[in-house]
Amino acid sequence: MKLIFDRVSKECSKAVTNAYSTSFSMATKMLSESIRQDIYNIYGFVRFADEIVDSFHDYDKEKLFTMFENDLEAALENRISLNPILNSFQETYHNYGIDKHFVDAFMNSMRLDLHKKDYLTDEEYKKYIYGSADVVGLMCLKVFVKGNHAQFDELKDSAMSLGSAFQKVNFLRDLKADFEDLSRTYFPNTDLTQLDEASKKAIINEIEEDFAKGLEGIKHLPLEAKFGVFMAYRYYSKLLEKLKKTPALQIKSTRIRVPNYRKVELLTRSYVKYQLNLL
Repeated sequence: MKLIFDRVSKECSKAVTNAYSTSFSMATKMLSESIRQDIYNIYGFVRFADEIVDSFHDYDKEKLFTMFENDLEAALENRISLNPILNSFQETYHNYGIDKHFVDAFMNSMRLDLHKKDYLTDEEYKKYIYGSADVVGLMCLKVFVKGNHAQFDELKDSAMSLGSAFQKVNFLRDLKADFEDLSRTYFPNTDLTQLDEASKKAIINEIEEDFAKGLEGIKHLPLEAKFGVFMAYRYYSKLLEKLKKTPALQIKSTRIRVPNYRKVELLTRSYVKYQLNLL
């Protein structure tokens, strides 16, 4: 029965979210039940694409990515896929009228990770972030506003800024893995072999500007989405705070993280702020 297959597909997307990201799954649980599954569906799709280019080193990643891309196109066209992750994503894609451009831009950035190692100009850097992060924020925003075009247009810039901030924090946190394991450098005009405090400060200032714009948008999100997105914002802000306190040389040699007990503290404090309308 198709209903059973669709339910299993959605359960797969939820399982992917819970398995790959405790922080994102925690934030998603804070969303209204009416939209929670659709965010799982989006995350499952973007996570699988990202895993192909970042993790499957013992396989022909380009071949796997092309297969996934072809399956994606077929899923969006046929409104069904035997890949349960794509099957659940296509449902959300169609139900909320997600722009095909967002999907294409995301896949284009993921494909760059197959071969491109350096981002030498601001234009290259911003284009990659737009495709890898900003459009994911826009896909989620489509779900949050439930088809309200005026609200989407009002909030899209702040959603992109928040997506950019999250991605740049990831870049800084994962500096060691990206540079040593994948030979990638995303920050232009920055010599990661000699990362100094001035370069780190410039990157952090840029992230803080994105966060400020993103927070303004969070304040105007529908109630169903506001607390969950605020929770994600708080988590990444805490990561940035730890990165600010970590010497530049140490960032290159370790991966900064927020322990699970601190995530629970963040959740509690964020909920108090939300209830007291302190956003």
